[in-house]
Amino acid sequence: MFYEGTIYRPPSEAKSLILQISVGCKHNACTFCTMYKDKKFRIKSRAEITEIINAARDQDSGTERIFLADGDAIAVDTPLLIEILDRLYNTFPQLKRVGIYGGPKDILAKSPKELADLKEHGLHIVYLGVESGNEEILQAVCKGVTADQMIAAGQKVKASGLTLSCTIIIGLGGKTLSQAHAMDTARVVSEIDPEYLGALTLMLEPDAPLAQAIREGSFQLLNPFESLIELRTLLAALNVSHCVFRSNHASNYLPLRATLPEDRRELLETMDHIINNRSTERLRPEYWRGL
Repeated sequence: MFYEGTIYRPPSEAKSLILQISVGCKHNACTFCTMYKDKKFRIKSRAEITEIINAARDQDSGTERIFLADGDAIAVDTPLLIEILDRLYNTFPQLKRVGIYGGPKDILAKSPKELADLKEHGLHIVYLGVESGNEEILQAVCKGVTADQMIAAGQKVKASGLTLSCTIIIGLGGKTLSQAHAMDTARVVSEIDPEYLGALTLMLEPDAPLAQAIREGSFQLLNPFESLIELRTLLAALNVSHCVFRSNHASNYLPLRATLPEDRRELLETMDHIINNRSTERLRPEYWRGL
């Protein structure tokens, strides 16, 4: 399927047809991430994209969901994205939704009209890696934006009518900034008020820049219960109108599903029971965790 390098997608796009219209990540500087370090960012040509779409049609013309890769494919120029969307809906008659990763800087670079136009032409959902709402952490991991800019990016997607799914990383502040990470991230996510929120737990490849800080002892990973306490603090402080929350990524110690704020009380009670009793039977063992 004309893939260059390893392909990544959100957990919720597991059944989607993945089309790689760009290669790598335009930002590609985050110290916790190695996913695109072996790729140089580029946007594929119209000819390449046409060939990819035609090949996908020949393989499965009845697909209902498509995800546009790579890391922040929303960086593709809006006229080309619109052209791609139109071609997809013309090529796949049963297509119901198209999703895309959106880096905060590339979202901010698009005008409100551009985002609204993408919505009008069939883009459905944007996945935004918030990671943290803490200024010190965002700077330390080289995310490339401030907390206020992250809020502005998320709110811009929401204002366009596009569905927004945000991702946060538990443990990204280590032991030192755990509570600050939880509270500040809760504030940023609350101000964005996304329809979906996914939590990952920090795991690092050996060659990730942040892994060097762990080896040097300047950054300490949270243990399973510290991770749960951090997530519990965040969820208790979260103020969203209607948000589907999941921690079903393979990196997490405890898979959780809830709709917030409706299920908050039950969710916190479940976490409190596990934390207070140091119950390990429901926790994913280390050898089952993965990126």
